[in-house]
Amino acid sequence: MDVGGLPGGLGYAFKQPALLRQALTHRSFGAANNERLEFLGDSVLNCAIASSLFRLYPQLSEGELSRLRAHLVKEQTLAEIARRRELGKHLVLGEGEIRSGGADRPSILADTLEALIGAVFLDGGFEAAEGVVSSLYSGHLDNLDPKTLGKDPKTLLQEYLQSRRLGLPQYNIVSTTGEAHKQLFQVECLIPDLAVRSLGKGHSRRSAEQDAARIAYQLANAHV
Repeated sequence: MDVGGLPGGLGYAFKQPALLRQALTHRSFGAANNERLEFLGDSVLNCAIASSLFRLYPQLSEGELSRLRAHLVKEQTLAEIARRRELGKHLVLGEGEIRSGGADRPSILADTLEALIGAVFLDGGFEAAEGVVSSLYSGHLDNLDPKTLGKDPKTLLQEYLQSRRLGLPQYNIVSTTGEAHKQLFQVECLIPDLAVRSLGKGHSRRSAEQDAARIAYQLANAHV
């Protein structure tokens, strides 16, 4: 059994197949699971991504590099990569996790991907692990926009308006529906200088504001 056997292959064959099986085994299945490998893989991944960003973007500051790295190694990004590789089909899960859809749960997919990287590191060293990371992130590292990537919509919108010396956006709650433990907020974002109004929704005021800001940012750019 080797990683190359996974759909999309990672271009690495294990000398110790047991490491691969452990990397794919969730704790719900038994004691010989991937939690320790995930811990190791997390550090290896961060180092490999930091090294790539350092080489690719010599003009960026430490803070900007840290922001890009945080975006690339966050759970959502890892889960997207894992889904693209159809990693869920190869997970070893307990019956409860299988029934509850664990094979497509973002946290499990992300953790397993990190565990795989940790397993490659143990099996073949950092150079091999770095090669696997490069394969996993092909397309991600080449098409980054350092100016916007990793910034939340409210920050992007504020910076956009400030760069054009326009007034800051205004956020107002339009409605709140649902029971107390599961409320849905609707928030408007107003940009008077551009005559822009957008509506966003979310299960918290903050998430609704972010959604409204995202739409307003798109509308504001349409004015250019």
